[in-house]
Amino acid sequence: MTVKISNKIVGYRVLSEGADKEQAVKDKEPKVLKPIEMNEYIERPDFLLGTTYKIKPPVAEHAMYITINDILLNEDTDHESRQPYEVFINSKSMEHFQWVIALTRVLSAVFRKGGDVTFLVEELRSVYDPNGGYFKKGGVFMPSLVAEIGAVIEKHLKAIGLIETEEMSDVTRRILAEKRADFEANKAPVNDESVGDYPPTATLCGKCSTKAVIIMDGCATCLSCGDSKCG
Repeated sequence: MTVKISNKIVGYRVLSEGADKEQAVKDKEPKVLKPIEMNEYIERPDFLLGTTYKIKPPVAEHAMYITINDILLNEDTDHESRQPYEVFINSKSMEHFQWVIALTRVLSAVFRKGGDVTFLVEELRSVYDPNGGYFKKGGVFMPSLVAEIGAVIEKHLKAIGLIETEEMSDVTRRILAEKRADFEANKAPVNDESVGDYPPTATLCGKCSTKAVIIMDGCATCLSCGDSKCG
């Protein structure tokens, strides 16, 4: 077959018969698009999915509202994923305004960089207030206000599937309920006020930071997460 060349020739190469056929097969193969991964060059869309969390730490006069906006990548494909894009923190309290704004800007920048952002949770939750921490409702200990913000981010990352949630089995829940009932039945009432929903004599759990560890039959067991020194 003769082909007329109308453009100026700027180069050439010779293909063997086998290479020519191989190239023709490749041209016929459907091209697989590579999934889009989060990176700093993705422009902010006009619409983002947002979730707002409310916290009321005792170290702040007013409640704080933490809003995390997510971007949906590879929508309507097998690679669809929801990734955090930006975070905002609003409150009537002005004593924390300066560092809160700085923190949100740094967190948003890390989110937009992409990659594994789950390390932020550990970094934030390991910040300790030199004046001491506080107990949230339910008996969960927070070493600082920054740590509670980290706990909110962890909760959000679990909600969108970036962090796996460790859930107790029904059997474990039943055993913990039985242990709690036996403990409260065998212990005499005390005047000490309970911090959360667990017995007032419970101590702090090193795994889940909840004041829910009781001693029964010489075994320390956490009624919140099920952690036990006795296995």
